[in-house]
Amino acid sequence: MNHPPIVPTEDWQEAVNTLRVHEKALTRQLDAVAAARRRLPMTPVEQDYVFEGPSGPASLTDLFQGRRQLIVYTFMWHGVDAVCSGCSMFTDNVGHPAHLNARDVTLALTSHGPLDDLLALRRRMGWALPWYSSLNNSFNADMGTVDGFALNVFLRADDRIFRTYTTTARGVERLGSNWSFLDLAPYGRQETWEDSPEGWPQTRPYQWWRLHDEYDTTKDPS
Repeated sequence: MNHPPIVPTEDWQEAVNTLRVHEKALTRQLDAVAAARRRLPMTPVEQDYVFEGPSGPASLTDLFQGRRQLIVYTFMWHGVDAVCSGCSMFTDNVGHPAHLNARDVTLALTSHGPLDDLLALRRRMGWALPWYSSLNNSFNADMGTVDGFALNVFLRADDRIFRTYTTTARGVERLGSNWSFLDLAPYGRQETWEDSPEGWPQTRPYQWWRLHDEYDTTKDPS
């Protein structure tokens, strides 16, 4: 098997410094794309979807769990004998949800499959994300996928639900960290360095960060 060329440390550091210029440029470009995403318009969700969840029927509003922002990953489902390895890798990469929750964001899975099968896989994989069956509604098709996968973002405002963003294919490939999900949310990371529209909630960076068991979960997110 081949490997990178071997050079003295000084030459290696010079090469790293040259690459770092491109990495920093990409970081700034991603920040600019996230700022543009926060300025997207949104469209109302008129359908009154009913999902099946562990506690019984659940509306799209219920999926928010009292928060204002909701990210839904539609996990491709072709049965227990053909579990999607790509969707499983995506779900394996998801960080602890407490950090998203602290920024008024809920992340949930939906699939066009029987709830018992979904929850059995959830237990097997040790996943903590809430998972709902969309087997008896048109959510998947309405949100850009029938038998495939997609990610959609929603906002609750004025007692209505709006769709703010959607992506699929390689658009979900780089996701997994809490930062990457917050960059998709309509309010972003909500930190003062961000380029956001006037009136967006923002606090100083680092100040809201906690160990995931130290957030105040008694506070009503609504």
